[in-house]
Amino acid sequence: MSENPSKAQPPVVDRATFEQQLEGLRAREKAHTREGDAIAAARRRLPMVEVAADSPLLGPDGPMTLLDAFEGRRQMIAYYFMWWPGRPAAEQCEGCTWVMSHVGELAYLHSRDITFAVFCQGRNTAYGFGDAQTSYEESLRYRAFMGWAMPWYSAQPSLESLLVGRELGLFHLVCYLRDDDRVFETFWTKRRGAEAVDYSYALMDLTVFGRQEGWEDSPAGWPRLGQATRTLGGAPDWPPLWEWPGGRPTAQWPRVDADRSDDLGATGTGPATGPDHCH
Repeated sequence: MSENPSKAQPPVVDRATFEQQLEGLRAREKAHTREGDAIAAARRRLPMVEVAADSPLLGPDGPMTLLDAFEGRRQMIAYYFMWWPGRPAAEQCEGCTWVMSHVGELAYLHSRDITFAVFCQGRNTAYGFGDAQTSYEESLRYRAFMGWAMPWYSAQPSLESLLVGRELGLFHLVCYLRDDDRVFETFWTKRRGAEAVDYSYALMDLTVFGRQEGWEDSPAGWPRLGQATRTLGGAPDWPPLWEWPGGRPTAQWPRVDADRSDDLGATGTGPATGPDHCH
């Protein structure tokens, strides 16, 4: 694991050679795009499974249902946030913070009759469930600290039925379809499937050094800076974090620098989980 080597860079060639090799890569990119279109077409042809429309959730105005979360729209995408009750802001999931930090303008989804909402799980992978209302209130303070505006609920009262057959405490994206007062699940994904929400990694992938994470297939000497989702400090140096515990989710540092309060009212102390903190 090397710190940014200042001399690591691709070989220098003339314009014609550069364009020739780039064109070869373009052919692979086009094939990748078309395969993605084909997969999306297949996804649109999947069957669906009914879920209980009256599954209870917690919202800012009190108890509500899964059906209520649609806000009257026909479709909904729910992100199941790995909210860990009783943990301070710095120990919250860096992966979920990374995903949500890329959610901004929802008008494009709304124009296609799609609601986007966050469903907090309220389950710490090390310590289990906390009190649902207390956990939800902590998560709302985190949302305010981060400056997020998307709809934000707690799915803890229905988590085991809404995520039946899946790993509780792991982040998921789940797509739903409403047919009057009935609700159906049409698709779900987990782990790197959540990159559908991201643009930072997608942009990093366009650069010569990529994400600069240890798992990447990069030339020898290319910089490795640990994970991008959690760092030991903020601007201008962004010191890398190689192993948990330590640091903060990366997007928290600008909020701390702006003197926003990260007091969640949480009482837990000590590291929340081991090295696989964010799965």
